[in-house]
Amino acid sequence: MDYETLLIHPASDTEPADGIRCLVLNRPEVMNAMNTQMFVDLRNALHELAFDDSLRVLIVTGAGERAFCTGGDLKERGGVSPSTGARNAPMTDACWRRQHQMAEEALLAVKDFPRPVIAAVEGHAHGGGCEMALMCDWIVAGRNAVFSLPEVRRGIMPGGGGIQNLVRAVGARRAKQLLLTARRFSAEQAAIWDMVTTLAEPGQALTVAVAEAREIVLAAPMSVHYAKLAASRGGEVDFHTGYALDIAAYNVLVSSDDRLEGVKAFNEKRLPRWSAR
Repeated sequence: MDYETLLIHPASDTEPADGIRCLVLNRPEVMNAMNTQMFVDLRNALHELAFDDSLRVLIVTGAGERAFCTGGDLKERGGVSPSTGARNAPMTDACWRRQHQMAEEALLAVKDFPRPVIAAVEGHAHGGGCEMALMCDWIVAGRNAVFSLPEVRRGIMPGGGGIQNLVRAVGARRAKQLLLTARRFSAEQAAIWDMVTTLAEPGQALTVAVAEAREIVLAAPMSVHYAKLAASRGGEVDFHTGYALDIAAYNVLVSSDDRLEGVKAFNEKRLPRWSAR
């Protein structure tokens, strides 16, 4: 299916059968700023991809060299026509809230996606773009990448999960410092703080993300799904509740065909042939 503001295709140097796909935020002329259409496209695309059994890993990246995504399109919100530059009435409060509801649904669809999602970040990732990256399972960033959550200087605050994800990624005190100062920070700083998982040379974030995705697809699809689920949900509750979720998922896998195949392949010294059953 084609989308106005997104590109979806197999990752470079992979085959469709590998199941590694790129979702590209595709408005490079405005540094991939998110307008209403992009939120609609993201919500619809992620719903469709979630039910694609051939997909093993999704990599989210931005078109062009300048930016991953610079957040919500403030020109659209301020009533500026993207095609002519003409000024119209700014978005009403009701329209803003309706648009943001779509943004919430799209961003939560990234966090709750049933397969691994890796952000490959080059250049600028600000506001909702930073929040999009934080919603992914982990972030691969070029050393030239720059992040920020500048919303308090626009009279609002991060509303795409950025506050909760940043606190969990870098700790409450660091998160409050970054949120309240709206300070920009580099990929290297983000890596020191454990927000960025892997640093890549400039221009190589997508290549590195694809290499990491290749490691994921060596594993059993059901195992990856349940391990992600247990880590994501278990990290939000106390240890014993999270561990109970681990064991419930573990016992589902014990009864799977892929558990039998994994052990058999190990003993026969060959690569397993997963069936996702």
